[in-house]
Amino acid sequence: MPQRLATTLIQRVKMSQTIRVIGAGLAGSEACYQLLKRGYHVDLYECKNRLKNPVQVRDDFAELVCSNSLKSNEITNACGLLKEELRMLDSLLIKVADECRVPSGGALAVDRDIFASTVTARLLEFPNLTIHKEEFTEIDPSIPTIIATGPLTSASLCKSIEKLFSSGTLYFFDAVAPIIDADSLDQGKCFVADRYGKGTGDYINCPLERDEYLAFYDALIHAKTVKLHDFEGEVFEGCMPVETLAKRGVDSLRYGPMKPKGIWHPVTGQKYYAVVQLRKESNTNNLYNIVGFQTNLTFPEQKRVFSMIPALKNAEFLRYGVMHKNNYINAPKVINEYYQCRDYPNLFIAGQLSGVEGYVESISSGLLAALNIVAYTRGLPMVDLSDVTMIGALAHFISSAEAENFQPMNSNWGIVPSMENTPRDKKEKNKMLAERAINTLKLLSKEKYYDIINFK
Repeated sequence: MPQRLATTLIQRVKMSQTIRVIGAGLAGSEACYQLLKRGYHVDLYECKNRLKNPVQVRDDFAELVCSNSLKSNEITNACGLLKEELRMLDSLLIKVADECRVPSGGALAVDRDIFASTVTARLLEFPNLTIHKEEFTEIDPSIPTIIATGPLTSASLCKSIEKLFSSGTLYFFDAVAPIIDADSLDQGKCFVADRYGKGTGDYINCPLERDEYLAFYDALIHAKTVKLHDFEGEVFEGCMPVETLAKRGVDSLRYGPMKPKGIWHPVTGQKYYAVVQLRKESNTNNLYNIVGFQTNLTFPEQKRVFSMIPALKNAEFLRYGVMHKNNYINAPKVINEYYQCRDYPNLFIAGQLSGVEGYVESISSGLLAALNIVAYTRGLPMVDLSDVTMIGALAHFISSAEAENFQPMNSNWGIVPSMENTPRDKKEKNKMLAERAINTLKLLSKEKYYDIINFK
């Protein structure tokens, strides 16, 4: 197709070309903007005016419910790079966030009320937006749709999703173990081995002697936890917090996630009193989760207590563990790297329902899903921003992670491919990764995906 011919095609989109967007949170609002400015008619379904979930307060779109911070603005920070990429792609929500910024050091924090009301006002300026103030309960896979209903998707829509994609694809309770950067481990205090030698070196083992275990155990059972909200329900046996399990007895962890049986040092043959195992999050990066350590400890307490494990003394936590009610799909089974459903190409899923974690991550998924539903409906190449960009890395990670143990993911350097000959200084290394991402995005915007990305 000749250069910029596709742009002409997009400019010819008639108002009768309609896309459904379900949910006006961060992902849904961003998706709406990207579609509206390209001339699509958007049927936006948002029921919060009549049926708020337990954390919603405002009637405005893009409500920030837990914090006013969108994290760091520095591109040497993973979320900072993500925001910079979104600025390059004309993200409405990041633009409004910059306008509504309040003093917060190097972070991007906003006035939540002004942020939500401004996003709402900007979207309402478009004549090609129709708002349906009603609960959306039944998905029609024949109609181009972006589903962005968030972690507290209504029960009726959850049933529709389960019916469409089969049982086992939607989770109702999020029990997430911490993820650490393998480069930050004390290599002298851990070793690679599989239980009973059965495997291909899939686990990093972090041993503890008796006194180390007892000190860790005592700190764990007395650590501060986050109070669960009433709407989050009871903790299920299958995702019990490690601190709750520990309170069943001093040896409960040694018969559970810290079981030493079948594990010995591959060189010395030494056996240990207790062993913490780390498992790869993917085959292409440096992320490891602490097996069986789903937790409800506060973030500072996770850092303090889990760092008592000798190999984790200086560990960098890329994601802390959380435990709360959270609806999200098993992304590797359901969607591809375009946020498009594998079995229903008219359907796209964005936001935390898709398996991304965090405010800015949700915005990025809504933007990329919108670009790709445009590409799909116009018969143009789908937009793959490459896993060297943070936007692309998130999409690639959640769509290709191990399905059996899939958990939501936020932006972090561990999901981005490494580079050769990077400096040892972490900030300088991250700067190189960020520059590569920005240059790649510029190239993709000017060349391969010009006709989709550069519509104004």
